[in-house]
Amino acid sequence: MKKINTVLVTGGAGFIGSHTCLSLLEKGYKVIILDSFVNSSRKSIIRLKEILRKFKSLENYDLSIYEGSLVEKNFIEKVFSDVHSNYGNIDAVIHFAGLKSVKESVNFPHLYWQENVFSTINLVGVMDRFNCNTLVFSSSATIYKSQDAELIYEDSEIEAINPYGNTKLVNEKFLFDIFKSSTDKWKIMNLRYFNPIGAHPSGLIGEAPKGEPNNIFPILINTAAKEKKFIEIFGKDWPTKDGTCIRDYIHVMDVAEGHIKALNYLENANPNVYNVNLGTGKGASVLDLISVFEKTNGVEVNYVFSGRRKGDVSKVVANNLYAKKLLNWVPSRTLEQMCKDGWNWKLKNPSGY
Repeated sequence: MKKINTVLVTGGAGFIGSHTCLSLLEKGYKVIILDSFVNSSRKSIIRLKEILRKFKSLENYDLSIYEGSLVEKNFIEKVFSDVHSNYGNIDAVIHFAGLKSVKESVNFPHLYWQENVFSTINLVGVMDRFNCNTLVFSSSATIYKSQDAELIYEDSEIEAINPYGNTKLVNEKFLFDIFKSSTDKWKIMNLRYFNPIGAHPSGLIGEAPKGEPNNIFPILINTAAKEKKFIEIFGKDWPTKDGTCIRDYIHVMDVAEGHIKALNYLENANPNVYNVNLGTGKGASVLDLISVFEKTNGVEVNYVFSGRRKGDVSKVVANNLYAKKLLNWVPSRTLEQMCKDGWNWKLKNPSGY
């Protein structure tokens, strides 16, 4: 089997991307980051290098940066050609790049299909031309049909309900079609994240959404920091222990390590498409999350209740047994650790990067 040494990471300066690049470099991979920096900061890469020096005593890591958009196929070709000429072949790609706001996707579906789907088509076309046929794709639990199931399995019913989810789902379908066209060549793993939160324990890299955050954790942190008056909880009459929705929160470092495990598996696997949930398998209600955050960090988080949101369900929790069995991956960080690390990031970076 072909050993994976050089990895191209699209969107490598983003939240999950930067933490994954850190893990890759710690493991000795040569990493090439391709990022447009539209929704990320160049400072995340500076901080990443600082962590490697300060906390890992690594000075001779191998990292290259290319700035540009996957919408421009010529740019992707230039990156692959440049790497090929100077370093050798790119062995695998981890594809994070794309837009990720559900709310924004509803208002600007054309933008989301262009940035999330057209870009993937361009990327895969160039990969094939350069005989790079190993891909880990950043998918999402939003592709599953809204349901109040006890746990969500990889073969649970699929039905995205917003443009963002649709782009993730259609990318998975496209990648399956690519595999079927050359079943002796492509190794593809779709990692379906549930709710990544937290930050690197150093507080040097973390989640820094540009504009108004839409996810619960950045809103919770901003409320604890008194930048918002309260966090809005949508519904208090759900069929759960405290009436608020239950979600599967997972530490971003556990997600990052899941990508390393994915590469390790694909390196020795036969060509195929693998769909894998990345979640803890444990649910926490909104009130649980707020309570743990308050107790862990010694702060108060104000909240108000409002009506249910359209499309919400009471419980979304992963069954992660397949990830454990296939990848030998086990998420190890607790909800307390997620809250501690996320708050540490905020205290050290009040305005983000």
